[in-house]
Amino acid sequence: MDVVIIGLLGGLITGISPCILPVLPVIFLTAGAKPAERGKLPEVIPAKRSRPYWIIAGLVLSFSVVTLLGSVLLGLLSIPQDAIRWAGVIVLLAIGVGMLFPGFEQLLEKPFQRLPRRAVGEGGNGFGVGLALGTVFVPCAGPVLAAIIVAGATGRIGIETVLLTVSFAIGVALPLLVFALAGRGVARRLQGFRKRERIIRITGGIAMIALAVGLAFNVPQALQRLLPDYTAGLQENLAQSEAGERALGLGGLVTDENRDLDKCANHAPELASCGTAPALKGIDGWLNTPDGAGIELEQLRGKVVLIDFWAYSCINCQRSIPHVVAWDRAYRDAGLEVIGVHSPEYAFEKERANVEAGAKDFGITYPVALDNSLATWTNYRNRYWPAHYLIDASGTVRHISFGEGDYATTERMIRELLRDADGSVELPQKTDTADTTPELGSTTPETFLGSSKDLNFAGPGEYRAGEGEYAFPAKQDPDTFALDGSWQIETQFATPADGTGTVRLDYRASEVRAVLAGSGTVRVAGDGDEARTIEVGGTPKSYRLVRTADPDTGRLELTVPSGVQLYSFTFG
Repeated sequence: MDVVIIGLLGGLITGISPCILPVLPVIFLTAGAKPAERGKLPEVIPAKRSRPYWIIAGLVLSFSVVTLLGSVLLGLLSIPQDAIRWAGVIVLLAIGVGMLFPGFEQLLEKPFQRLPRRAVGEGGNGFGVGLALGTVFVPCAGPVLAAIIVAGATGRIGIETVLLTVSFAIGVALPLLVFALAGRGVARRLQGFRKRERIIRITGGIAMIALAVGLAFNVPQALQRLLPDYTAGLQENLAQSEAGERALGLGGLVTDENRDLDKCANHAPELASCGTAPALKGIDGWLNTPDGAGIELEQLRGKVVLIDFWAYSCINCQRSIPHVVAWDRAYRDAGLEVIGVHSPEYAFEKERANVEAGAKDFGITYPVALDNSLATWTNYRNRYWPAHYLIDASGTVRHISFGEGDYATTERMIRELLRDADGSVELPQKTDTADTTPELGSTTPETFLGSSKDLNFAGPGEYRAGEGEYAFPAKQDPDTFALDGSWQIETQFATPADGTGTVRLDYRASEVRAVLAGSGTVRVAGDGDEARTIEVGGTPKSYRLVRTADPDTGRLELTVPSGVQLYSFTFG
């Protein structure tokens, strides 16, 4: 019931969001009227009472199938992922031209045996029109739809996922059905005004063509970026509810597989027990394994495993990797298995040759998984480069550390787990790799904005989870951040609650980076420097804000729009 209710509510919210606006004119104009029979003058006659229902039913069916199975089926057939979408665009374009030019519609009927009229055209019950619309209908990607897409793309499709998909599609369809019924009602009232018959048909054809052309050039997405999503807050509240977390765990970030990771605190001084390590999934390839063979964590039972999330151009990773390489060399024979999960920050880091060169430069000889789609990153709910997950011989996560530093603690725990796995093991001397993490005090410490580990907040007032109003302090201390405007503070990030918000950062460093996610344009202004913008898109990435030759003090102000999540600042 959680799945069905959350799916329906998520669909209803999406169905009243700005992203459904492009399809409304087509549904309104095609649901209420159809062309006359063959051989008669083109005129508009009332549609059957069932026509709006058939159009929406076709949309629900095709949208559900394409969303849940389209990616998997196209992959199996080695067909480009956008093939279905382009097919739908072409069908809509053909229907629209046929509505404008009846002669063209009749030409279409001959090779397709009246297909445009009976199946996907403006004649018949309209089920085919709905099928075509469902292939191109792309509603706003809220948490419910994101869960469905992730499940479909990864092939993890069970009865719960199907229920979530169908209930979501029905929820979206209900507001659309209201427009379809309204269109039919208008057409029935106008049936006696013969001068308007042709106008209705032409208007419907223009709307269909405009939708097809707009989809071909991604116009709806551009319009959606201009319009504020007044349903975003409702979507977030739905996802964060107890029922929402249970239901969206089917394909979202929090799953039964990774839920217990919350039991591990970052850089905890002692070992903990944080559930079975999530699987390494969605890996595009492997380096440093025999014939490029993949590795399953289940195969490594009996060994202590260190998973290192990294990216070869990440400055923090570059200072951390020498320690990981040293641990691998020192403890491999004692039962340690190191796996580097390369999760790219930038598109160029997805190139296998680039990663191979980076691994060679760092002296990495342990297995490296190419996590180009960030599937394993997501499965671990990871948010940082670097991040270390230490797993004992039974497959349980025992320690997590985000960012640089505290290497002595991690090595101590590696040695402790190796002794637990084999009481007779002879361990080598501890490694003596130089810790090049900037000296404490020489740079601003890493600053997190999530409520679970927020640091360096300048006030005024208290920094707490939830929505709140913030203002810059009259005087801001060094090495702190402050907020201005309305902000929503989550456990791992902060995001403007309405419109835009501003972050003021007082720092000491030669390089400043911010981990950002979501979609939008962030404006960055510094002391005496010309303001610039950063385009943020997709999963969390590290974006450079400042880079100078020598450490220096400074102040930055970031203007952040709604839809962008700010996780942390790092300093080098």
